[in-house]
Amino acid sequence: MPASLRALDLPPPFRLVALREAGDAFAHACAHAPQFGAGTLVFAGRFDLAEFAVVLEPEETLVSARRSFYAGMAALADTLSALAPPETPIAIKWPDRLEIGRGVVGGGRLGWPQSADEHERPDWLVFGAVIRLVTMRSGKAALDLRWTSLADEGFGEVGAEGLVEGFARHLMVAIDCWQEDDFAPIARGYLARYRPEQGVRLEIDATGNLRIERLIEPAVCLDLRTALASPSWLGRCCGDAP
Repeated sequence: MPASLRALDLPPPFRLVALREAGDAFAHACAHAPQFGAGTLVFAGRFDLAEFAVVLEPEETLVSARRSFYAGMAALADTLSALAPPETPIAIKWPDRLEIGRGVVGGGRLGWPQSADEHERPDWLVFGAVIRLVTMRSGKAALDLRWTSLADEGFGEVGAEGLVEGFARHLMVAIDCWQEDDFAPIARGYLARYRPEQGVRLEIDATGNLRIERLIEPAVCLDLRTALASPSWLGRCCGDAP
């Protein structure tokens, strides 16, 4: 861990693996997930980004366990809400982008074994996230209002360590809630951050797909697996971040 960053205070059963600034937290967690085991949190020490990934070991088949992505996104949004100035609008754009106001601040992604069968329990999942803490762009890129940072949105001096610690606590709450009350509370928490059009009904089905119903149009179902194949925020709001 770089000397400028402090150690993380994580609740059990999380275990920290710290990388240097140039490390790729998501790729590292995916590559070593079988050895790391559930609860391992990989953290790349950067001052401009909060970049991290956590290893999960679900008990469900992959097609169902992929819904863990929603638990991670809801936990991430709840973490930002707890750190935000009062009445700051924090929203999720399906499936993986986090917006503050009208700007994208980062997002989440999900990894699983390439050889995993959709209808068998995967050995591991990895939920990864990157959140922009401060804006490092210059010139025209700095004026692109589609992208923002926590500092730009008035969060003050929020550090990567505090954000990751908060995420770990919120994720534990989400997982405990799922285990006790099924997936419905997770779906409600995620969809509460969504900004649908007037008259639109949203539902997350048993495979994680998003069903969109409008009054005068046929229902549309968006495939989660396909959407997660290419993170919508990667390489844009987070620059060269992994």
